[in-house]
Amino acid sequence: MAEPDSGSRRTVWHRLESLLARLRPHRVPLSLAIDAMVIVLAWNVTYLFRLGFERWISARPGYDGLVLVGVVTGYLLALAWLRLPFSLWRFSGFGEIKRLTIACALAGLVAAAVVMGLGLRKVPRAVLALHPVVALMGLALVRIAYRMVYEHARARITGSDKDARRAIVMGAGAAGRMLLAGIHEQGWTVLGLLDDDPAKRRTRIGSALVLGPLDAIRDKALRGTATHVIVAMPGATPDERRRALDLAGGTGLPVLTVPTVDELREGKSRIERLRDIEAEDLLGRAPVQLDEAGIGETLGGKVVLITGAGGSIGSELCRQVARYRPARLVLFEQSEFNLYTIEQELSESQPGLELVRLIGDVKDLPQLRACFAAWRPQVVFHAAAYKHVPLMEDHNAWAALRNNTLGTWQAGLAAAEQGVERFVLISTDKAVNPTNVMGASKRAAELALSGLAAAHPGTRFMAVRFGNVLGSSGSVIPKFKEQIARGGPVTVTHPDIIRYFMTIPEAARLVLQAAAIGDSGQVLVLDMGEPVRIVDLARDLIRMAGHTLDEIPIVFSGLRPGEKLFEELLADGDRTLPTSIERLRIALLDARAVPVDALLRLAERPGGATDNEVRVALAQVVPEYRRI
Repeated sequence: MAEPDSGSRRTVWHRLESLLARLRPHRVPLSLAIDAMVIVLAWNVTYLFRLGFERWISARPGYDGLVLVGVVTGYLLALAWLRLPFSLWRFSGFGEIKRLTIACALAGLVAAAVVMGLGLRKVPRAVLALHPVVALMGLALVRIAYRMVYEHARARITGSDKDARRAIVMGAGAAGRMLLAGIHEQGWTVLGLLDDDPAKRRTRIGSALVLGPLDAIRDKALRGTATHVIVAMPGATPDERRRALDLAGGTGLPVLTVPTVDELREGKSRIERLRDIEAEDLLGRAPVQLDEAGIGETLGGKVVLITGAGGSIGSELCRQVARYRPARLVLFEQSEFNLYTIEQELSESQPGLELVRLIGDVKDLPQLRACFAAWRPQVVFHAAAYKHVPLMEDHNAWAALRNNTLGTWQAGLAAAEQGVERFVLISTDKAVNPTNVMGASKRAAELALSGLAAAHPGTRFMAVRFGNVLGSSGSVIPKFKEQIARGGPVTVTHPDIIRYFMTIPEAARLVLQAAAIGDSGQVLVLDMGEPVRIVDLARDLIRMAGHTLDEIPIVFSGLRPGEKLFEELLADGDRTLPTSIERLRIALLDARAVPVDALLRLAERPGGATDNEVRVALAQVVPEYRRI
């Protein structure tokens, strides 16, 4: 019996909170009305105290009603003069009581002076003297009572004394209904829902009413005292979802959303587990539909090895590959912590999957050969790379060459020697007409892969080239979020800089698809739609956090060494062919007679090489490389 009763009490307190929230925008007239009633009650209590039950009505003069109207008017004027109707009762304290005392004393003195000056002697002097005291007690009591009720309701809703969170929910479909079923237990009060479906207008879902269409969120009166906007439209099209987010962002309130359809379908989250708006929510692009059956045939029952398995792309590759039930998953990672993190996650989420955890370095060819010989992988995804452009540009050019170019060639060579079926390189749009060491070293890795493809026809060597990955280590989005959390400013290098973006899961799925359909010597490229202006993305993230550009400004810091205003997915010399997958094309590698042997020898030089030596060597192999 205790549990239903508890649930019933929670419902009552949520309804009370909703009622108070709806009344709060009208607090000034309501405060005046309640204060007027308290003053009238205090006048009658004073008469009762002075004359007793037998005479407190009969002994009053005929003009007492007019006197009471004047007294109430005087008190309300005094309260308004001291701005008391504009105060929030839930924060009432000593300062409020002090102002009430001044107002009652002032109004009481004026009322007594006027009554006595007009010769209205039938009004008892004791009533004139005691009424300000009784009125003060009554006015203070209603405010203290309101605060007690409010704080008790808040504690019952949230389980603590923190402020209740009040939301307008955008979306009254199945997700909105499921959200309302569980959100109250987290301390939320839903003030209403919005939906563009006319049939849902003015209908009630649980205790919440569908107040209007989505664009009604612009109405400040409709939002009332909402503290957040929740977008509950996981099944909407990207354009519909983007429109809802734009409307929500225009309110100046923090915007939250529910998990995506994929997260709900895979059981990674529940509908009531709200999260902040992420950059991928703002892209407004439909995900690429891939050939799941073909990927399953490529990976199912196979031994799969992933280099850089603990990185942003590598770890997501591990998650995605695990879904297709490989016979064994070999995790090859240089960072002990990253390897431990992904190993723990996979052990929990995929308890039946055989994992091999190897601390290793792609720059160590003997180790690679021993690893490939011991575990005999059939499919290799090469995600190990240094990818931070400014970091690789100065003082680390040789390290980038060794890891990105030499590491790719050595991993590919070890794979070919052991008869690996497919080898997939994770490449980047920065390899196209590169202007920095990182991009040039990745382009050289593509060319080294092309040479391996020609020399070892038994292994399919292919690369996947895509743009910036949202949320990956070193990307701009985590930096923006950290800066917003600190209160700004948000730093953008240039107002006109644009980038292609994709999500980490989308990038990983593209890599898996490349393994399934790619042929040797090919680069697969995703049609990523329109590029995104970085400054627009920064503005959107600031708005979705409930801030304005005045509160968190954007500062332009200037282009960094090797950074371009825009990136390209294809070079002028590359030819493309369509594939069976929509928005996925094949770029034939521009194989050339220039060998990469000299570049690889430089990467293997025991004493290292200067940044300038590396740049000169890269320019000889990658003629389109132009440093800026």
